[in-house]
Amino acid sequence: MRNKNRLMNDINVVPYIDVMLVLLVIFMVTAPTMNPGQVDLPQVSSSATPAPAPLEVIIKKDGSLALRDHSKGDAETSVSDNEELVSILQSRQAVLSDQPVVISADKRVRYEVVINVMDVLQQQHIKKVGLLTRAK
Repeated sequence: MRNKNRLMNDINVVPYIDVMLVLLVIFMVTAPTMNPGQVDLPQVSSSATPAPAPLEVIIKKDGSLALRDHSKGDAETSVSDNEELVSILQSRQAVLSDQPVVISADKRVRYEVVINVMDVLQQQHIKKVGLLTRAK
């Protein structure tokens, strides 16, 4: 015979499962009928002028310099020294102030030569100087 004053330490979870199943059915029925809110995104006008094509400073494996204007095709123009290169780039940036300049060098060129060219361009206030790399 059981003692009537003894505490019961069992939990009956069946009613909880019944409630959860009813809630699940309610959500499954009402979810497709709900209309998600529309988000009105701000409008931005498109730029009338496209970004200018970059000027490419080419450092060949023998250390010679060349310049390629991608807006005029893929023809290279030989440049004798850094001063001539700077004067050409400054004249181009006088027309287009946001003209980007990229430096591409042969992988066998010493790192110091590339840094020297970049340093000369930055000292002469050539804007938007970057390095061109090739993806693997």
